[in-house]
Amino acid sequence: MPAPTETTVTSPTTGVRRHHRFTLKDLVLIVVLGVVFGFLYWALVQAWTGLSILLGPAGDLAQHVLLGGWLLVAPIAVAIVRTRFAGILAEVLASVIEVVFLGSAVGPMLIVAAAIQGAGSELPFAVRRYSSFGWGSYALSGLLGAGFVFIFSAFRFGWYGQDLFFIRLAIQLASGVILGGLLAKVIVDALAKTGVVDNYAIGRALHAQARG
Repeated sequence: MPAPTETTVTSPTTGVRRHHRFTLKDLVLIVVLGVVFGFLYWALVQAWTGLSILLGPAGDLAQHVLLGGWLLVAPIAVAIVRTRFAGILAEVLASVIEVVFLGSAVGPMLIVAAAIQGAGSELPFAVRRYSSFGWGSYALSGLLGAGFVFIFSAFRFGWYGQDLFFIRLAIQLASGVILGGLLAKVIVDALAKTGVVDNYAIGRALHAQARG
């Protein structure tokens, strides 16, 4: 029986009961993912710097090429625990690691951007009540995560009206789909095959599908 403070819903797709609130186990996993991806995102910043140098005059576009990499943790967290706000929380935690512990040059505004892109990345799963995790859902997750944060960044950095505006947008959306969406699907599937996430919502859903 679920705890009195929790509500559950049965997925019409899998028949698996999902909690609307985080369990302690879910929260621990999200914190771990936030820490791990905080360090990975910091490493991605170093790659961004190197790519900027290699691209020379077009170096400013490097941030759009790699942007999708900063979206990864949201769909991974959502796919594993399948509870609302998991993606936003994971992205924000990763950004806090970057800013507070690794001294990201972007500063506190990175946390705001993380919340925005986390919301965009989680939205496709949320509208399907966390029951659809096919390639299309992941691709849309990356697309919306990249699109949401692009709108924010375009205002912040004055990209509107620039000649490169639509080039920036196209590159960032493509990066979101590939690195922030499809790559997340590959990672989640690989984790599921190892059995390390069997005790989470994803494991219960996969077992239900196997029985069905």
